[in-house]
Amino acid sequence: MKERLDKLLASTGRWSRREAKELIREGRVAVDGCPARSGEEKVDRASGTVTVDGAALTLQTHTYIMLHKPAGVLSATEDPRQKTVLDLLPEELRRREIFPVGRLDKDTEGLLLLTDDGDLAHRLLSPKRHVDKVYYARLDRPLGEADRAAFAQGMVLPDGTRCRPAGLELIGDGSEVLVTLHEGKFHQIKRMTACRGSAVCYLKRIAMGPLRLDEGLEKGGFRPLTAEEVAKIGGKP
Repeated sequence: MKERLDKLLASTGRWSRREAKELIREGRVAVDGCPARSGEEKVDRASGTVTVDGAALTLQTHTYIMLHKPAGVLSATEDPRQKTVLDLLPEELRRREIFPVGRLDKDTEGLLLLTDDGDLAHRLLSPKRHVDKVYYARLDRPLGEADRAAFAQGMVLPDGTRCRPAGLELIGDGSEVLVTLHEGKFHQIKRMTACRGSAVCYLKRIAMGPLRLDEGLEKGGFRPLTAEEVAKIGGKP
Protein backbone atom coordinates (compact mmCIF):
# COMPACT_ATOMS: atom_id res chain seq x y z
CA MET A 1 0.00 0.00 0.00
CA LYS A 2 1.33 3.42 -0.96
CA GLU A 3 1.21 6.37 1.44
CA ARG A 4 2.03 10.05 1.26
CA LEU A 5 5.69 10.64 2.08
CA ASP A 6 5.04 13.34 4.68
CA LYS A 7 2.50 11.12 6.44
CA LEU A 8 4.89 8.18 6.39
CA LEU A 9 7.69 10.26 7.92
CA ALA A 10 5.35 11.56 10.61
CA SER A 11 4.15 8.03 11.42
CA THR A 12 7.61 7.18 12.76
CA GLY A 13 6.98 9.55 15.67
CA ARG A 14 10.25 11.37 15.06
CA TRP A 15 8.77 14.33 13.20
CA SER A 16 5.45 16.12 12.95
CA ARG A 17 3.79 16.44 9.53
CA ARG A 18 5.02 20.06 9.34
CA GLU A 19 8.59 19.06 10.24
CA ALA A 20 8.47 16.26 7.64
CA LYS A 21 7.50 18.73 4.92
CA GLU A 22 10.35 20.99 5.97
CA LEU A 23 12.83 18.11 5.71
CA ILE A 24 11.62 17.45 2.19
CA ARG A 25 11.85 21.12 1.20
CA GLU A 26 15.43 21.21 2.49
CA GLY A 27 16.36 18.28 0.24
CA ARG A 28 17.21 15.99 3.15
CA VAL A 29 14.82 13.19 2.14
CA ALA A 30 15.30 10.66 -0.67
CA VAL A 31 12.96 7.96 -1.97
CA ASP A 32 14.53 4.93 -3.63
CA GLY A 33 17.75 6.90 -4.02
CA CYS A 34 16.18 9.99 -5.62
CA PRO A 35 15.65 13.33 -3.83
CA ALA A 36 12.01 13.70 -2.77
CA ARG A 37 10.20 16.60 -4.41
CA SER A 38 7.00 16.81 -2.41
CA GLY A 39 5.31 15.52 0.73
CA GLU A 40 2.51 14.31 -1.53
CA GLU A 41 4.83 11.82 -3.21
CA LYS A 42 3.56 8.27 -2.71
CA VAL A 43 5.77 5.55 -1.22
CA ASP A 44 5.21 1.81 -0.93
CA ARG A 45 5.85 1.06 2.73
CA ALA A 46 6.56 -2.61 1.99
CA SER A 47 9.11 -2.16 -0.80
CA GLY A 48 10.19 1.49 -0.83
CA THR A 49 13.41 2.90 0.62
CA VAL A 50 13.35 6.26 2.36
CA THR A 51 16.43 8.01 3.74
CA VAL A 52 16.76 11.17 5.83
CA ASP A 53 20.20 12.76 5.79
CA GLY A 54 21.43 9.52 4.22
CA ALA A 55 20.14 7.30 7.02
CA ALA A 56 17.56 4.70 5.99
CA LEU A 57 14.24 4.58 7.82
CA THR A 58 12.58 1.34 8.82
CA LEU A 59 9.21 1.38 7.04
CA GLN A 60 7.22 -1.05 9.14
CA THR A 61 3.81 -2.40 8.19
CA HIS A 62 2.56 -1.50 11.65
CA THR A 63 3.41 1.16 14.21
CA TYR A 64 5.01 0.15 17.51
CA ILE A 65 5.53 2.84 20.16
CA MET A 66 7.15 2.58 23.58
CA LEU A 67 5.62 5.06 26.03
CA HIS A 68 6.83 5.93 29.52
CA LYS A 69 3.38 6.39 31.02
CA PRO A 70 3.18 9.00 33.76
CA ALA A 71 0.81 8.79 36.72
CA GLY A 72 -2.56 10.49 36.34
CA VAL A 73 -3.14 9.39 32.73
CA LEU A 74 -5.61 6.73 31.62
CA SER A 75 -4.54 3.71 29.56
CA ALA A 76 -7.34 4.28 27.07
CA THR A 77 -7.84 5.62 23.56
CA GLU A 78 -10.33 8.29 24.61
CA ASP A 79 -12.19 9.64 27.61
CA PRO A 80 -14.55 12.64 27.77
CA ARG A 81 -13.22 13.88 31.10
CA GLN A 82 -9.69 12.65 31.70
CA LYS A 83 -6.38 12.68 29.84
CA THR A 84 -5.45 9.45 28.07
CA VAL A 85 -2.12 8.07 26.86
CA LEU A 86 -3.06 8.95 23.27
CA ASP A 87 -3.27 12.61 24.30
CA LEU A 88 0.50 12.42 24.89
CA LEU A 89 1.15 11.63 21.21
CA PRO A 90 1.18 13.88 18.14
CA GLU A 91 -1.81 13.88 15.83
CA GLU A 92 0.15 12.06 13.14
CA LEU A 93 0.50 8.98 15.35
CA ARG A 94 -3.06 9.13 16.65
CA ARG A 95 -4.30 9.01 13.06
CA ARG A 96 -2.77 5.55 12.71
CA GLU A 97 -5.43 4.33 15.15
CA ILE A 98 -2.94 2.96 17.65
CA PHE A 99 -4.07 1.70 21.03
CA PRO A 100 -2.44 0.58 24.30
CA VAL A 101 -1.61 -3.11 24.64
CA GLY A 102 -3.19 -3.89 27.98
CA ARG A 103 -3.47 -1.24 30.65
CA LEU A 104 -1.71 0.33 33.58
CA ASP A 105 -3.71 1.76 36.47
CA LYS A 106 -4.14 5.52 36.41
CA ASP A 107 -1.63 6.02 39.24
CA THR A 108 0.89 3.47 37.86
CA GLU A 109 3.85 4.59 35.77
CA GLY A 110 6.15 2.85 33.35
CA LEU A 111 6.26 0.80 30.19
CA LEU A 112 3.24 0.84 27.91
CA LEU A 113 3.28 -0.49 24.36
CA LEU A 114 1.04 1.21 21.80
CA THR A 115 0.42 -0.25 18.36
CA ASP A 116 -2.05 -0.71 15.53
CA ASP A 117 -1.12 -4.41 15.27
CA GLY A 118 -4.18 -6.20 16.66
CA ASP A 119 -2.75 -9.68 16.14
CA LEU A 120 0.33 -8.87 18.21
CA ALA A 121 -1.77 -7.30 20.97
CA HIS A 122 -3.90 -10.43 21.15
CA ARG A 123 -0.83 -12.65 21.42
CA LEU A 124 0.77 -10.54 24.14
CA LEU A 125 -2.43 -10.37 26.20
CA SER A 126 -3.60 -13.96 25.71
CA PRO A 127 -3.89 -15.77 29.08
CA LYS A 128 -2.56 -18.90 27.39
CA ARG A 129 0.81 -17.25 26.68
CA HIS A 130 1.48 -15.92 30.19
CA VAL A 131 3.72 -13.06 29.04
CA ASP A 132 5.75 -11.95 32.07
CA LYS A 133 5.35 -8.39 33.32
CA VAL A 134 7.87 -6.96 35.79
CA TYR A 135 7.06 -4.12 38.18
CA TYR A 136 9.08 -2.07 40.63
CA ALA A 137 7.16 -1.18 43.80
CA ARG A 138 7.80 0.86 46.94
CA LEU A 139 5.87 -0.31 50.00
CA ASP A 140 4.83 1.22 53.30
CA ARG A 141 5.99 -1.90 55.17
CA PRO A 142 8.87 -4.19 54.22
CA LEU A 143 8.16 -7.68 52.97
CA GLY A 144 10.32 -10.68 53.78
CA GLU A 145 11.12 -14.24 52.87
CA ALA A 146 7.75 -15.54 54.06
CA ASP A 147 6.05 -13.10 51.72
CA ARG A 148 8.31 -14.13 48.85
CA ALA A 149 7.31 -17.75 49.45
CA ALA A 150 3.62 -16.78 49.53
CA PHE A 151 3.93 -15.02 46.16
CA ALA A 152 5.76 -18.02 44.70
CA GLN A 153 3.06 -20.41 45.88
CA GLY A 154 0.17 -18.35 44.52
CA MET A 155 -2.57 -16.67 46.53
CA VAL A 156 -6.28 -16.64 47.03
CA LEU A 157 -7.41 -13.06 47.63
CA PRO A 158 -10.13 -12.24 50.20
CA ASP A 159 -12.78 -12.03 47.45
CA GLY A 160 -11.89 -15.53 46.25
CA THR A 161 -9.75 -14.45 43.28
CA ARG A 162 -6.99 -16.97 42.65
CA CYS A 163 -3.63 -15.54 41.63
CA ARG A 164 -1.04 -17.61 39.84
CA PRO A 165 2.43 -17.96 41.39
CA ALA A 166 4.38 -14.72 41.04
CA GLY A 167 7.97 -13.66 41.55
CA LEU A 168 8.90 -11.37 44.43
CA GLU A 169 12.47 -10.04 44.59
CA LEU A 170 13.33 -8.13 47.76
CA ILE A 171 15.49 -5.03 47.45
CA GLY A 172 17.37 -3.87 50.54
CA ASP A 173 15.20 -4.22 53.62
CA GLY A 174 12.22 -5.31 51.52
CA SER A 175 10.45 -1.97 51.38
CA GLU A 176 11.30 -1.99 47.68
CA VAL A 177 10.52 -5.02 45.55
CA LEU A 178 10.40 -6.33 42.01
CA VAL A 179 7.24 -8.28 41.23
CA THR A 180 6.94 -10.56 38.19
CA LEU A 181 3.39 -11.43 37.15
CA HIS A 182 2.37 -14.07 34.62
CA GLU A 183 -1.18 -12.71 34.37
CA GLY A 184 -2.89 -9.34 34.73
CA LYS A 185 -5.75 -9.27 37.21
CA PHE A 186 -7.28 -5.97 38.34
CA HIS A 187 -4.99 -4.13 40.82
CA GLN A 188 -3.24 -7.46 41.32
CA ILE A 189 0.01 -6.29 42.90
CA LYS A 190 -1.77 -3.91 45.27
CA ARG A 191 -4.18 -6.65 46.31
CA MET A 192 -1.47 -9.28 46.75
CA THR A 193 0.75 -7.04 48.87
CA ALA A 194 -2.29 -5.98 50.91
CA CYS A 195 -2.83 -9.67 51.72
CA ARG A 196 0.64 -9.64 53.22
CA GLY A 197 -0.04 -6.52 55.29
CA SER A 198 1.73 -3.96 53.11
CA ALA A 199 0.43 -1.15 50.90
CA VAL A 200 1.92 -0.01 47.58
CA CYS A 201 3.12 3.60 47.68
CA TYR A 202 4.54 3.68 44.16
CA LEU A 203 4.29 1.29 41.22
CA LYS A 204 6.13 1.25 37.91
CA ARG A 205 6.18 -1.36 35.15
CA ILE A 206 9.70 -1.88 33.82
CA ALA A 207 9.28 -4.85 31.46
CA MET A 208 6.73 -6.75 29.40
CA GLY A 209 8.05 -9.99 27.99
CA PRO A 210 11.39 -9.22 26.28
CA LEU A 211 10.58 -5.50 26.04
CA ARG A 212 12.17 -3.31 28.72
CA LEU A 213 11.43 0.31 29.47
CA ASP A 214 13.99 2.70 28.00
CA GLU A 215 15.02 4.61 31.11
CA GLY A 216 16.20 7.40 28.84
CA LEU A 217 12.55 8.25 28.21
CA GLU A 218 11.19 10.91 30.50
CA LYS A 219 7.71 10.42 31.97
CA GLY A 220 5.28 11.06 29.13
CA GLY A 221 8.04 10.48 26.58
CA PHE A 222 7.81 7.96 23.76
CA ARG A 223 9.78 6.53 20.85
CA PRO A 224 9.30 3.97 18.07
CA LEU A 225 10.54 0.48 18.85
CA THR A 226 13.79 -0.47 17.18
CA ALA A 227 13.74 -3.21 14.55
CA GLU A 228 15.37 -5.52 17.09
CA GLU A 229 12.68 -4.80 19.70
CA VAL A 230 9.92 -5.37 17.12
CA ALA A 231 11.45 -8.74 16.25
CA LYS A 232 11.73 -9.74 19.92
CA ILE A 233 8.02 -9.21 20.59
CA GLY A 234 6.98 -10.87 17.32
CA GLY A 235 5.85 -7.77 15.45
CA LYS A 236 5.77 -7.38 11.70
CA PRO A 237 8.75 -5.68 10.04
